[in-house]
Amino acid sequence: MQHPNLHPSLAATLAARSYDTLTEVQSAVIADEAQGRDLIVSAKTGSGKTVAFGLAFAPQLMDGEKIAWTREPLALVVAPTRELAIQVSKELEWLYADAGARVVTCVGGMDYRTEKRALDRGAHRRACRNRKGHANSCESCAKLRDSGR
Repeated sequence: MQHPNLHPSLAATLAARSYDTLTEVQSAVIADEAQGRDLIVSAKTGSGKTVAFGLAFAPQLMDGEKIAWTREPLALVVAPTRELAIQVSKELEWLYADAGARVVTCVGGMDYRTEKRALDRGAHRRACRNRKGHANSCESCAKLRDSGR
């Protein structure tokens, strides 16, 4: 799969998953005019939004073929439900697996000790459930908010 703004590592991953072309929303988030901008994406279910978000992160995360190790999260995805947070996490895991990304999911109703251990090992991207007060009580969300990322 080739696209002028698609990172080669991600292009190879998508091709291995039998992606021949990007969807409309995926192409839109990596277009020149979208680079480095905050984006709000609205599209139908099944349009490829989750992969699109992953593609949009690439220029800020990728350093060559891999993502450099870091203890602090580099990106944050906030989802309205636990199920969607887990779905997003799984999609980003396969998309960035060859790049060495660590994706951590933190949601209510799960064992927080497991989530804390995963965060302590370092994370590139974190998927959180958007619950009332979460961004204020979640240490990693607060760090991301305060750092301006």
